[in-house]
Amino acid sequence: MSLAVLHSRAISGMDAPPVTVEAHLANGLPSFTIVGLPEVEVKEAKDRVRAALQTARFDFPARRITVNLAPADLPKESGRFDLPIALGILAATGQVPGEKLAELEFAGELALTGELRPIRGALAMTYSAYHSGRAFVLPELNAPEAALVSNATVYSARTLLQVCAHLSGVEPLRRWSRTTDSSDTAYPDMADVKGQVQAKRAMEVAAAGAHSLIMSGPPGTGKTMLAERVVGILPPMTDAEALESAAIQSLGSSGFEVGKWRRRPFRAPHHTASGVALVGGGSLPRPGEVSMAMHGVLFMDELPEFSRDVLEVLREPLESGRITISRAARQADFPARFQLVAAMNPCPCGFLGHYSGRCRCTPEQIARYSRRISGPLLDRIDIHIGVPAVAPEELAGRPDGEPSSAIRARVSAARERQLVRQGKPNAQLTSREVGQHALPDAAGELLLKQAISRLGLSARGYHRILKVARSIADLVGEVHVLSRHVAEAIQYRRIDST
Repeated sequence: MSLAVLHSRAISGMDAPPVTVEAHLANGLPSFTIVGLPEVEVKEAKDRVRAALQTARFDFPARRITVNLAPADLPKESGRFDLPIALGILAATGQVPGEKLAELEFAGELALTGELRPIRGALAMTYSAYHSGRAFVLPELNAPEAALVSNATVYSARTLLQVCAHLSGVEPLRRWSRTTDSSDTAYPDMADVKGQVQAKRAMEVAAAGAHSLIMSGPPGTGKTMLAERVVGILPPMTDAEALESAAIQSLGSSGFEVGKWRRRPFRAPHHTASGVALVGGGSLPRPGEVSMAMHGVLFMDELPEFSRDVLEVLREPLESGRITISRAARQADFPARFQLVAAMNPCPCGFLGHYSGRCRCTPEQIARYSRRISGPLLDRIDIHIGVPAVAPEELAGRPDGEPSSAIRARVSAARERQLVRQGKPNAQLTSREVGQHALPDAAGELLLKQAISRLGLSARGYHRILKVARSIADLVGEVHVLSRHVAEAIQYRRIDST
């Protein structure tokens, strides 16, 4: 009887819980059994492992093989357990030494040729392996992504034979280290947008305090251009933000591209997207668009065209910054601290308020169109602005606008003031913290009371005006929130496309 014990990782939401891979060989009729709540992909490892070992000229034992993936109540999915299962069989039969197995963790899908194919969630698994004190052996295509975890020991291999050579001490595997500190790809520049001074000012305020924003205006007024340039005026990502964002994206079906390290994500789902696509889900929950946009921008164009049920799922993550996906057998919790930027037309035809006067929509049609977005969702969006149509002849000859670099410098300074004062952006302030850091002067309080009575603001709307006013004050370095800051913030609570 022979036994080998190895270490690997599963994926459960954002976590990568440890999995102990136990390979046991006993006498009896030849068989190969995998236990420990394996999904179909893991059960199919039997055939991949057998073919890979035979192709690599190892002896596949004609014995009773049992592989246990512990803990037994944790679901195991994907082909990431192929490599540790194969090594467990080799170690149990004495074909590779087992002295180094306790120091390493393994993950990788085997091809029938013995090559290692990339896996999903390598960054999240490496982060957990680093905190356990063990090095991680991964397919070569996953190594650059996994090495983004500072000080983690990551070894890469192209084939099963290379891993066996490392364990035997014949040829050590290559150790990877971080090779990039920032993305070289430039963001679209705000200077490309001519006119729309008020909209660009609102974008700057939104970026300074991480506020959500919705734009309303006729087609062709620059709403999409503005939205695409918000990421370019946001402050540079910190190491913690970059690692968290990359770890979430590594859980997606396409994985994380190392070239986008420190690049804030910009997600723009189509209006036919489902609620599950936005918040995540599946029998084994995966993150949705709200999580994939972590520390970046979620742009929702043609907002009223989304299904109302789909839009309503945004309400909780906009408030809490997290999303919990519950299923009958398991639950997953994903972070969802994104900046929502939405765009919509003012009416069904889109030309209400256009200088051409071509809109023929009735008041009832306009009201029905606007009601596609619920009041509770609109109330959770901090800034509402109109993006009016401008005749092409009025834009001819205008100089380029202010570049994103200049705006980003002001935004970064404002965000730094917020982090020093309260440790978070203004959009994340609680009601109590608003009272501590964003109370206006006497004139501003009087102006706000008048706005509440005239605009019918809710208590949430009241607090959101104060948060936006606090961001406006931070942009100019004011210690206190003054009446002029409140007045500008009030203007951002109404959509007016005329």
